[in-house]
Amino acid sequence: MKKRAKTLPGVTRRQVLTWSALGVAASVSQAADAVSLKGSPGWTPFSDNPPETFDQQGWLFFTDEEARTVEALVDRLIPNDELSIGGKEAGCAVFIDRQLKGSYGTFERLYMEGPFQKGTSEQGDQSALVPQQRYRQGLAALNRYVQTTSQKNFADLTPEQQDALLHDMEAGKVHFDGFDAQSLFLEVLNNTMEGFFADPIYGGNKEMVSWKMLGFPGARYDYRDYIERHNEDLHLEPISIAQWKAKG
Repeated sequence: MKKRAKTLPGVTRRQVLTWSALGVAASVSQAADAVSLKGSPGWTPFSDNPPETFDQQGWLFFTDEEARTVEALVDRLIPNDELSIGGKEAGCAVFIDRQLKGSYGTFERLYMEGPFQKGTSEQGDQSALVPQQRYRQGLAALNRYVQTTSQKNFADLTPEQQDALLHDMEAGKVHFDGFDAQSLFLEVLNNTMEGFFADPIYGGNKEMVSWKMLGFPGARYDYRDYIERHNEDLHLEPISIAQWKAKG
């Protein structure tokens, strides 16, 4: 025999369910009202999680020769054309240098204990090497390979020779002594794209060149004034995190 829930005398089950629904709706409404924004924000943007930046000038992680190699790499991955400046001028190498100097360079926030096993292509590199080691060893292996085949460093090759080698690295057609050429290509490619499109506060995207090219308005506080304005060019100049910090 199934037990039935008791209700108060004179109160129907429908009334109980209605009251419960109203109570939940009221709670949600109060919570939403508590976090809704009315007027200017009462906090300094990014104060709870400030971006990791460095005030020092020059290369913070790369040696001069490593930096020269990386600048040549990013300039072939994002070459200068009629749409924008190239990767070197946009600061992509500086972005990578700062990232390697910071927490990304040591995978400070990731679990880095063994065992280390080969993962799937979707999982990416699963080795024990952190980005600082990958770049240091990978760039050295790249230049050793080029010196063996051309008696030059990568930065001294012609743009056509650099492109041909990068294509072979991407396709897994070349093998470096002591380092996976394809994994180096993918890491530099990903970091170059990040540097080109990230906020300028991290060292790349000089003068917000990629944002201006795409029409991206940047790190604006909100877009409530524009929600109902569809299919029109708002002519919004991009705003960086540094500009928000200056306002705060």
